[in-house]
Amino acid sequence: MSKIKLSDTFIKDSVKLALAEDLYPHGDITSNLLKKNKIIEAKIVSNQRAVVAGLLFAKHSFKQVDKKTEFILKKRDGSRVKKNSVIAVIKGKAKSIMIAERVALNFLSHISGISTKTNKFVKLVGKKCKICCTRKTLPNYRVIQKYAVKLGGGTNHRFNLSDEFLIKDNHIASDGIKELVLLAIKNKRGKKITVEVDSLKQLKKIIGLKFNTILFDNMSIKNLRSGVKLVKKYYETEASGNINLKTVKSVATTGVNRISIGSITHSAPAVDFKLEI
Repeated sequence: MSKIKLSDTFIKDSVKLALAEDLYPHGDITSNLLKKNKIIEAKIVSNQRAVVAGLLFAKHSFKQVDKKTEFILKKRDGSRVKKNSVIAVIKGKAKSIMIAERVALNFLSHISGISTKTNKFVKLVGKKCKICCTRKTLPNYRVIQKYAVKLGGGTNHRFNLSDEFLIKDNHIASDGIKELVLLAIKNKRGKKITVEVDSLKQLKKIIGLKFNTILFDNMSIKNLRSGVKLVKKYYETEASGNINLKTVKSVATTGVNRISIGSITHSAPAVDFKLEI
């Protein structure tokens, strides 16, 4: 799988775009009312329990507005925090801090939201089963969201369409399952092959072929348990399809190696942070 890289340049560029969006075309007309050289101290506080993630995005938000602003970390990315925990302290010009506030909190809230939701799933399934993200991410924000999943204790699935073969239901509907698997094996060139099935009948058509992972999609717990039993000696196993915090534990008890969940990236609620002066 492609390696997730959050370089300093990438973070700075992401923040630059966000600030440009917020300041076009006339800047912060409200904060321009403040005294030019008024120095203040503010702190970022969590209004809930969370796994904090995205602190460097917050830091660079303040630094890009005014490089003289001090950003003092009180927690690290991946930290578990309680309600009312101080995450960071910011010292600098009031005007500069007000300009950067919302962009910093937006990054921090969104990225921490993904880490926090991922961690809830991870705690429920225990160490024997991995929680994986999918490609259901915001366009151009995949690397950030997958970084957040890792901080929450999850595992990154393939990053993009070039990482591995994933033969899904619509591929199969177009060309037939066994034929596609054989073609993937012929053309794999070191890439892993995952095959999605939605029934035991479909599964039995491909057992014995040399690929890596069976992805059980939207299967009942009973059929999922039977499927895992049939193939666990030969393939890695994965489950997906409308799995939530209420159902994930029962899915994990079937013995699957990993569970992929789109909602940890596409529907994670933002964590509630505030800037206090």
